[in-house]
Amino acid sequence: MNYTLPLLSVLLGYAIAIGIKPKDKQNLKLLLAFSGSFLLSLTVMHLLPDVYATQNNSVGIFIMVGILFQIILEFFSKGAEHGHVHGHDKITKMPWLLFISLCIHALLEGFPVAHHHDLAYGIAIHHLPIAIILTTFFLNAQLNKTALFLFMLTFALMTPLGTLLSDKLPILNQYYAQITAVVIGILFHISSTIIFESSEGHKFNVAKISMIILGIALASIV
Repeated sequence: MNYTLPLLSVLLGYAIAIGIKPKDKQNLKLLLAFSGSFLLSLTVMHLLPDVYATQNNSVGIFIMVGILFQIILEFFSKGAEHGHVHGHDKITKMPWLLFISLCIHALLEGFPVAHHHDLAYGIAIHHLPIAIILTTFFLNAQLNKTALFLFMLTFALMTPLGTLLSDKLPILNQYYAQITAVVIGILFHISSTIIFESSEGHKFNVAKISMIILGIALASIV
């Protein structure tokens, strides 16, 4: 489950975008709001208390490093991690900077899953709408379909790979608190950005608030 959920969610999102070609952006934004709320709640309720329980004095600074690192990644990915992709121009070659930054982000997200299995649900729910939005964007930009499939497949494999490395490399466990703190910072930035960007003009409405509340409620019982 730790490996399959994040993997399948991206592939499902890819298949939905290819087969159904969803047009209703509002539903995707509501799904993004739910995923951001759920992911943020899991981070606050599970990851944060656990990493502070290690009594590592450097946790706070590493959380801030994670936030800063995600901001740097978004300079290259243009915010693709939270569904913020725009443009209708034809893409003639692989967008390598976006690809690499997105894969680094997904890889790091996988590290804490080895210790917090419930996080696999949060990442899967987070990746589903992102995969739909990315695939739709690249289809509209007429990216080569083989390149698109390889892009999404590699993205799908990154989070399970991060979990596998965390499971199999003892040295990573020696720095569990620091690595998890960095990921917490990344998830803080991503999830809060998703919540505030998932509606036009950053305005809250009843449907969006309902999705946020639902995300918090489900995270509290996981």
